[in-house]
Amino acid sequence: MTEPLLRRLSARGERLSVGALPWVAPVYRAMPQVAEVIEFPFAHGGLQLRERRRLARQMNGQFDIAYICPNSFKSALLPYLAGIPKRVGYLGEARVGVLTHRLKNPPKAQRPPMVAFYSALSGEADVAQDRPCLQLDSAAVNASLSQLGLTHGGYYVLAPGAEFGPAKRWPTSHFAALARQLDLPVVLLGSAKEAALCAEIASACQQQDHPEVPDQIINLAGKTSLAQALSVIAATKKIVSNDSGLMHVAAGFGVPQVAIFGSSSPLHTPPLNHRAAVLWLKNDHLYRPTLDCAPCFERVCPLGHTRCLQDISAASVLQLI
Repeated sequence: MTEPLLRRLSARGERLSVGALPWVAPVYRAMPQVAEVIEFPFAHGGLQLRERRRLARQMNGQFDIAYICPNSFKSALLPYLAGIPKRVGYLGEARVGVLTHRLKNPPKAQRPPMVAFYSALSGEADVAQDRPCLQLDSAAVNASLSQLGLTHGGYYVLAPGAEFGPAKRWPTSHFAALARQLDLPVVLLGSAKEAALCAEIASACQQQDHPEVPDQIINLAGKTSLAQALSVIAATKKIVSNDSGLMHVAAGFGVPQVAIFGSSSPLHTPPLNHRAAVLWLKNDHLYRPTLDCAPCFERVCPLGHTRCLQDISAASVLQLI
């Protein structure tokens, strides 16, 4: 979702270095406008002040401007310690002292779609129409497919995970019901944390005896690098996912996709892809009764039923496919 911002900055002549954690760095390497990716040695959580000071010393004097996309204090601390003269970001988490150019952070209910939210850091107007765009070298894609025994356009991808929590995850039983009705092999993608979800889907498919079940369910959750996963998504026939990072990756590659929304909102984090179809009961006028509780933006359903996802059938997804 930050790619349109980077494209705007590159178009006006700025040379871009992106600082990112290792697990997301391959995504930025798929952006042609990025000249350099600096992998941060930080673990999740904690300030890790010693590591930030060490890296800041290495970065001192190398950069003129820092565009700080996350709203946390620690994300703004490194550019401050590195003495980068201009530090642009949104107000939040006591960042007045570490930012030199501050944008007002709107309440979540009034926040624009995240692509426009990030693109506004460029200081330019008319950011709402930006669409992410990712590119991979075709030779690298073919090499990854060969390693994994896949053929270009010869499979579907199902991505059942969502890091935020279960209120964003379509049930595994629904994913399995969908997989059993598809006419090509199904590749299950996700991180190691999502391996159990994908194993549930694969097991449910193997237990069914239906002639329409594809020849194979290929469970790659936790078994690929992110670079390989990007290649798999770029070459898929279609992908079905929750509102997740892989959904936005698919949008960046412009592949046909179905995106399923539960506790979150496609008005806030849509897949910006003209080949995307979105399923969200909140805006389904044929759905009765209406879901007044959606979107709640909670990790776990506060009401305990998660009807916003349970009530989306595999048949409705299959129809879009």
